[in-house]
Amino acid sequence: MQGCTTRFTHALAAACLALAAPHAAAQYPSHPIKWIVPYPPGGITDSATRMIAQKLTESLGQPVVIENKPGANSIVGAEAAAKSAPDGYTFVTVIGGHAANATLYAGRLPFDPVKSFAPVSLVGIAPLLMIANNDFPPKDMKELIAYAKANPGKVSFGSSGIGAAAHLTTELLKQTADINMVHIPYKGTAPALAGLMGGDIQILTDTPSSLMPQVRGGRVRALALFAAKRSPGAPEVPTIVEAGGPPIEGSTWVLFLAPAGTPREIVNRISSETAKIVASPEMRARFEQLGIEPVGSTPAEAGRFLDDEIAKWAKVINIAGVKPE
Repeated sequence: MQGCTTRFTHALAAACLALAAPHAAAQYPSHPIKWIVPYPPGGITDSATRMIAQKLTESLGQPVVIENKPGANSIVGAEAAAKSAPDGYTFVTVIGGHAANATLYAGRLPFDPVKSFAPVSLVGIAPLLMIANNDFPPKDMKELIAYAKANPGKVSFGSSGIGAAAHLTTELLKQTADINMVHIPYKGTAPALAGLMGGDIQILTDTPSSLMPQVRGGRVRALALFAAKRSPGAPEVPTIVEAGGPPIEGSTWVLFLAPAGTPREIVNRISSETAKIVASPEMRARFEQLGIEPVGSTPAEAGRFLDDEIAKWAKVINIAGVKPE
């Protein structure tokens, strides 16, 4: 009899929650929303999120408050989001490094990079750019590949860190072109760029927004964009194919997630509002200045994109034998 009573109590509680969920979604949001950015203020991820958050504040009628939680290649901020209540009042922004973490730290994280989250929207994609030290002989991708083949192990390339999209994109180039170059990881783009201009490394890959000011100032030279078409943020830079390289693509991106279990009605609403914001002429123009191609996807599309990115970079990581720091 006691077992029947317990089952009845659980069933009643579940029914009450099911009835309460639509009501809660209808009243949503009733207080400020926290949005975690797992990187320091000022970067492309932070800037894009803040631009969207400002517009979400206006459309939702409640403040969307950014909380920067950098550390461990986004793991610190992602963990905080994964362990937050799935009530629609916590979201997180992730980039390419999140897809790499799924392989680099498989089974070693206190959360699952996929199962701990509900995809919300792929906001935009930023194709990566490769630049070279001005004293480096190759002038384009074709010459770089030929030079690296003639000088195996003598070309050094930098990145903002092990497992970053920039690192893995260059590893993909190495694998596709069958060249041997040495990776020198830095703790961020700024020191990597300083290392390039100082001659410690010969080439560097990162976002156009980080590198184009130095290119246009004549302090470094652009080799190619890892994309199928030129970027509005760097129209003078040829694509990798135009520069004589293989048809590969590499990018970082801005993708919104919510803790797993967040009510579907809330996820859909935030996704829909985000898509409207990203589609506006004002936001498209601001994104293009950052070298970001605006997207604004559905939750299902965002989930498929993340799955594809995890699979793509898992192959690169395993072939290259990349190990986390």
